[in-house]
Amino acid sequence: MSDTPPDRLSVNPRSAHYDDDVLMRGVGIKFNGEEKTNVDEYCISEGWVRVSVGKAVDRKGNAMTIKLNGVVEPYYKSEAPEDAPAED
Repeated sequence: MSDTPPDRLSVNPRSAHYDDDVLMRGVGIKFNGEEKTNVDEYCISEGWVRVSVGKAVDRKGNAMTIKLNGVVEPYYKSEAPEDAPAED
């Protein structure tokens, strides 16, 4: 696993940009210099994040989101897992 988060990531398992291994490691987002904890999806190259809006949900039960444009800086919250040594 690389030391930089992917260009695009989503927390929705139905998305093509969902990656369970990356999410298990923990990804934090700084957006325009502020720490965001309600990010559902981000894209570094296009410069946007989708954030949850309160407790509102759509008719399918998904959280309502809005898209914000700006500087996206993702980072890993924990170190990369080391390969466990083989037991004999």
